[in-house]
This record gives sequence, C-alpha cells and structure tokens, in this order.
Amino acid sequence: MAEIARRAGVSRPTVYRRWPDVRAVIGALLTREIGATRDAVRLGGADRAAFVDGVVEVAVRLRDHPVLGALLRSADSDTLFEYVVDRLGASQRGLLEALRAGIVQGQRHGSIRAGEPVELAAMALLIAQSTVQSHRMVAELLSEAAWRRELARALDGYLAP
Repeated sequence: MAEIARRAGVSRPTVYRRWPDVRAVIGALLTREIGATRDAVRLGGADRAAFVDGVVEVAVRLRDHPVLGALLRSADSDTLFEYVVDRLGASQRGLLEALRAGIVQGQRHGSIRAGEPVELAAMALLIAQSTVQSHRMVAELLSEAAWRRELARALDGYLAP
C-alpha cells in the first residue's frame, strides 16, 4: 500500500480510506479497466459474425492490456487467480451482461442458436477468458492471426444454430 500511495502521490491514510488492502486496489483496477475495455468495443450487432468479432476484439484488448497483461505475467498469480477463477466479480458480471445482450440480439436475428442467453454468455465468457489466460502457453504454436481466427471459430461454432 505504501508503494501505491507513493506512486499516486498521496498519503497511505488516503489510500486506506478508499481500499482496505492491495487486493481491493487490484479488484477496483480490474473492474475499471475491464469495464472500459468492454465499453470501447461493440459486443452486438444484428448477427453472430459481428458478435463474435466483438468478443475476439475484447479478448485481444484484455490480453494485450498493459495492466492486465502484467497481472497475467505476474509471479503473484494468486491475486489474479482470485479475480478470474475463484469468484464472479463486477467485471465478469459486466462482461456477462454485455455478452447476454449480444446473444439476445443474435437470437432475434436467427444467427445465434436457441438457448438460455445467460448460459450461452457464461460459456462464451469461459471460452474467451481461458484463451486469454493461456495465450502465452501456446504463443509458439499459434501466430497472432491463428489465435484470433481459432478463437473466432470456437465461438462461432459454439453459437451457431
């Protein structure tokens, strides 16, 4: 917390008034950055192709985000693990709602298969999230173009009627 306060140019008590510990700071940061990334990309459109393109774009932006990328590469993987695997936080709920809304649009259009939109959104989130998290592991096997193409193919195949 002392380092956070120093870098922010404020006192430690100022930081502690807003957040109880480093995990809370990271949680707030993740929520803000993931929400801003989600809001910068349209996760909708009338058809499945536009929806899938939007999901892939969000995945790429989150994967390449300087802060989130640093957390993915961090030696302190427990911090990120809690916010990605252990609980459904505000950032994931926001992503789920955006995915659900896009799926509803695609279902109305007839290009996304029938099914409970929340369930389809949850699986789409898991597909994209695990692809982002495991990117470094397969970077030697998948070029950037292949990574994007195969993520799109996985999502498209899952959502196709």
